[in-house]
Amino acid sequence: MTEFLLDTHIWFWYLIGSDRLPTGLRDLLDMPQQVSWLSPISVWEVGMLAARGRIRLHAELRQWVVQARQQLPLQDALLNPEVALTSREITLPHRDPADHFIAATTIVYDLTLLTVDQHLTQVEWLPTRSE
Repeated sequence: MTEFLLDTHIWFWYLIGSDRLPTGLRDLLDMPQQVSWLSPISVWEVGMLAARGRIRLHAELRQWVVQARQQLPLQDALLNPEVALTSREITLPHRDPADHFIAATTIVYDLTLLTVDQHLTQVEWLPTRSE
């Protein structure tokens, strides 16, 4: 069975019930036997987006994350030295450090990244699923 890493927007869209989340990905995440992972970078990214006013959370970040983890339980894809080193060794078409960490996490943990970010889906060596 393939295991998945959720890109930040996929995690957030799922939790808020956004129509932007492709139906196929929502159905995949709704499967009870599905094993999915989350990078701590996604928690950091949600916090940054909220602080900049790009998204609104219904609670303070810490409380929102606790509730999110209850709503959608995920495995922790911990940030470790191998992920950090790999993030510096890979080449992506842009310089976004969060995406470098997420792509590196995908590789180190041998996962498939759920994302609709074309910067990532077009990277041939990165296993992704967008629908």
